[in-house]
Amino acid sequence: MANQSEVIDRLRTTFRSGVTIPEEFRLNQLQKLLSLVEENEQLILDALHKDLHKPKFESVMSEIQITLNDLYFAIDNLRTWMQPEYNIGKNLATKMDECFIRREPLGVILIIGAWNYPLHLILLPLVAAIAAGNCAVLKPSEICQATEKVLAELIPKYLSQDCYAVVCGGAEDTKSLLKNKFDHIFYTGSQAVARSILLAAAPHLTPVTLELGGKSPCFIYGHIDIQKAARRLCWSKFFNTGQSCVAPDYVLCTVETRDALLPALKETLLSFYGPDPGASADMGRIVTPRHWKRLADMLGKSQGTVVIGGESREEDRYFAPTVLVDVPESDSLMQEEIFGPILPILTIESLEEGIEYINRQEKPLALYVFSDESSVVNTVLNQTSSGGFCGNDGIVHMALPGLPFGGVGASGMGSYHGRWGFETFSHRRSCMKRSWLLEKVNVLRYPPYSEYSLGWLRWATTFKKGSWGSCTVM
Repeated sequence: MANQSEVIDRLRTTFRSGVTIPEEFRLNQLQKLLSLVEENEQLILDALHKDLHKPKFESVMSEIQITLNDLYFAIDNLRTWMQPEYNIGKNLATKMDECFIRREPLGVILIIGAWNYPLHLILLPLVAAIAAGNCAVLKPSEICQATEKVLAELIPKYLSQDCYAVVCGGAEDTKSLLKNKFDHIFYTGSQAVARSILLAAAPHLTPVTLELGGKSPCFIYGHIDIQKAARRLCWSKFFNTGQSCVAPDYVLCTVETRDALLPALKETLLSFYGPDPGASADMGRIVTPRHWKRLADMLGKSQGTVVIGGESREEDRYFAPTVLVDVPESDSLMQEEIFGPILPILTIESLEEGIEYINRQEKPLALYVFSDESSVVNTVLNQTSSGGFCGNDGIVHMALPGLPFGGVGASGMGSYHGRWGFETFSHRRSCMKRSWLLEKVNVLRYPPYSEYSLGWLRWATTFKKGSWGSCTVM
């Protein structure tokens, strides 16, 4: 196998040849990626089950279908995305000129995936990179070895090996990879590793997209259908065994709401997973013994009271859906993203107190509000900041390709999905083609300068209401 620098050099040579630029090439590669997923669904499902014990339903919806939908969306819209944008406001001095924005590919992209969704967190950025006309190096998570192996085998089989490459290996291999110059780095993972990504990118001044996480709150307030809320909360929290960067990390609610919610949560979990969730085919597993131990340590140190679940088995990395109450803000479960099936419930006395609590924390990747009162949902939306927001449900907002997915502050920088990924991997080049006409106007800017010329130029270049048109640049 070629070493890393040889792989990158090969891709860069291909990119400079211009082969990835035409619409026909991009569509062809997107269609081949579509075939890769459609023709190997069972192989992918088997790998995901081996790595994470993912039930078929969750694998299809969160790995396969979300990838297919992004591909369908990109294929249908690529021609529109690639068109130069002419709706640019102009002044009187440039009325005769052709002014437009042209989307151009950046070059060779590095995509570093994560283990919790080991397929779609590699392939969705790849869809965007291909659509934008780039070459790409893919670094799947080594933690999910079965899925890593599938990607390493299928990508070169279906896609151009001169344009796209998979590099496997552990943390040291990733560090080595980051020593090379890329034109953009796209990373999904932890905040700790993100800091090292930024340090590695700095010497080359490489732009970076960071898809991180954080403690995404679920704020339940006001009048609410408690049974519906319990079902949607349980599904979004315990989907993928809680190992989702956008999973509700904790609940904020009043004491009265908490007391009504707890029996509804118990009833919901019983209906979802039966009396023994560990025996349910719909309950996954924690990805590695190290990650299981981390969760066990966090729960063991918690000052909260376990009211649902709490059981776990190290031998098969099982961790029961667990709910705690009486959890203080200083608790071990509140110091970092939980990333597992543990749900602390914290109590507040008012809407204002809940908003103030959320705003004291780092900006989360997602923020959820459950309430039948639209005024409550809108108040929280207007008075907080987060990467994404969803009222009366959890995690589903990230499945819509028309919405940008990304964080803000400590939860990440940059976004993707659909058009937003295309924009992330494109340079918006400002272009002006000037006319040789009206040279009598242009001479006003040439020396020797005069007050007369300055006055006319200020008039010709000044913004006047309605004269510049509208600008719809993304």
